[in-house]
Amino acid sequence: MKDYLRLHFIVLLWGFTAILGKLLAPTPAVELVFWRTLLASSGLGLLLAARGLGWRLPWREALKLLGVGTLVAAHWITFFLAARLSSVSVCLAGLATLALWTSLLEPLLLWRRVRAYEVALGLGAMLGLYLISQAELSQLTGLLVAVGSAGLSALFSVLNSQLVKRHAPVRLTFYEMAGACLSIALFLPFYGRYFTQGAGVQLALHGYGWLWMALLAGVCTVYAFSSSVELMKRLSAFVVNLTINLEPVYGILLAQLLYWLRVPGFGQERMSGGFYLGTIIILISVLIHPVIEQWNRRRARRAGALEAVV
Repeated sequence: MKDYLRLHFIVLLWGFTAILGKLLAPTPAVELVFWRTLLASSGLGLLLAARGLGWRLPWREALKLLGVGTLVAAHWITFFLAARLSSVSVCLAGLATLALWTSLLEPLLLWRRVRAYEVALGLGAMLGLYLISQAELSQLTGLLVAVGSAGLSALFSVLNSQLVKRHAPVRLTFYEMAGACLSIALFLPFYGRYFTQGAGVQLALHGYGWLWMALLAGVCTVYAFSSSVELMKRLSAFVVNLTINLEPVYGILLAQLLYWLRVPGFGQERMSGGFYLGTIIILISVLIHPVIEQWNRRRARRAGALEAVV
C-alpha cells in the first residue's frame, strides 16, 4: 500500500509537469528539456557524491543507460510540444494510451505471453482516444504528438524495469538524465539551424522561469523519476504505466485549480461531450485492470490449492 500511495503521489507530480510546461511557454520545448536534464543530471551527480556512491559502470552498461536517456529526452520534448499544440487536457488524454503501448511492447521486449485482456483494455483506451479526436479536431495534431510521446514513455519504462534489477535507481537516473542532456546538446546546432525558422536556440529564462525550472528539474524529475524507477523493483512496468494513466485526471484537476486561483495563462478549459466521454472510457479501461489481475490471482491460488488436495 505504501508503494501504491507513493506511486500516486509521483503521478500527481507528473500531472503538474504539463502545467509547468505552460508556465514555461516562452521557452521552446527542446530548450526546456535541455535545461531540465542539465539541472537534473547535475543534482543527481551531487547526490551520488554526497551518498558516497560510485558512478563508474562497464562501458556497455553505461551506453545502454545513455541510450535510454535519449528516449527520455524524445518523450519529454514531444510531451511539452503536445501541451503547446493543444490544451493541457487533450495532451494528457493522449498520454493515457500509455497502458496500450505497454501491453504491446512488454511482451515483445520481455518475451512474455501476450495477455488478451491487456490488449482489450488498451483497445478500449483507443476507442476513448478516437472519441476525443473526433470531438476536438482543432487539437488533433497535439493529440497525435501526445500519443507518440506515450509510446516513447512506455518503451523506456519497459527497458527500465529490467535495468533497475542491475543498477541503483539514483545511478541509473543520473546516467539517463546525462544521456538525455548530451543527446539534446548534440542536436542543438542542427535544431537551431533548421527547426527554429531563423530564431536560433533560445536558452534564456525570464521572470519566474528559473523557479518553475527548479521545480521541474528538482521535484518532478530528480525525485519523481528516480522514485518511479526504484518502485519498478517491486511493481511491473504495466502496473506503473497503468497508474500513470491517471495523470490526466490529476493534471486536469490541477489546471482547473490554477484557473480558480486566477493564475495568469490558465483559462477554463471547456471541452465537448465527446472529449469527456472518451476520457471516461480511457479511465474505465485503466481502473478495471487491477480488478482483473486480482481475480486472476485468486483463480490461480484456488487452482493451486485444488491440485495440492488432489
